[in-house]
Amino acid sequence: MNIIIKNKEDIKKIREGGKILAKIMTKAGKILKPGISTFEIDEYVYKLIKENDAFPAFLNYRPRGMKTAFPSSVCVSINDEIVHGIPNKNKILKEGDIVSLDIGLKYKGLYTDHAMTFPVGRISEVNKKLLEATKKALEIGIKAIKPNNTIGDIGYAIETFVNKRYGIVRDLAGHGVGKEIHEDPYVPNYGRAGSGEKLVPGMIIAIEPMLCLGTHQIEVDNDDWTVRTRDGKNSAHFEHTVLITKNKPEILTK
Repeated sequence: MNIIIKNKEDIKKIREGGKILAKIMTKAGKILKPGISTFEIDEYVYKLIKENDAFPAFLNYRPRGMKTAFPSSVCVSINDEIVHGIPNKNKILKEGDIVSLDIGLKYKGLYTDHAMTFPVGRISEVNKKLLEATKKALEIGIKAIKPNNTIGDIGYAIETFVNKRYGIVRDLAGHGVGKEIHEDPYVPNYGRAGSGEKLVPGMIIAIEPMLCLGTHQIEVDNDDWTVRTRDGKNSAHFEHTVLITKNKPEILTK
């Protein structure tokens, strides 16, 4: 386990990058409407990132073990797609869809990570409640960050809040972020209170609950990237990059 504690200069740059990323996410969410392709969303996000003298962290990102690099600037995941949806000219948003945007940003050499799930037009009550619960689960996880608490306390808080009303994706999790887009520690959305690494000032982590209407079980498409629910039921995803301080946690992608 190699947890990188960030210094004041790192934190300043990551804070700046987080603010830029939050603005980009807000703007990207506003263009989602029936008839737009996920390719157009990706082009728009790329343009916004470049206008801010930043770089899309996911573009050509290839983690160890992956056969191919991710070809786009933003992951666009629709309905039963949980994460890592690849933008495509033939993937068109429809009324009633729910769409997760996950964007990684490299700014002044340092990284932030942020995701939100948006409604496309009018969505069903069931989908609305799923989005609300996932967003709330993220807030609950962040509130569990206190001096002397652990990574396990975050997962425990999220799991307790969800209380089996939804499936919690277990094969994907939050992570450290800053010097790299994915760092130690691993931050699951379930867990035992008091377990895992201690939370200390200067740690920066991405917390990202992914909740499903059905099972937590997943499968990966033939493109090697798109992760979806095995039962085909919808999923939502919310993520913030968060700084651990001596007092309250600071949300950097806000």
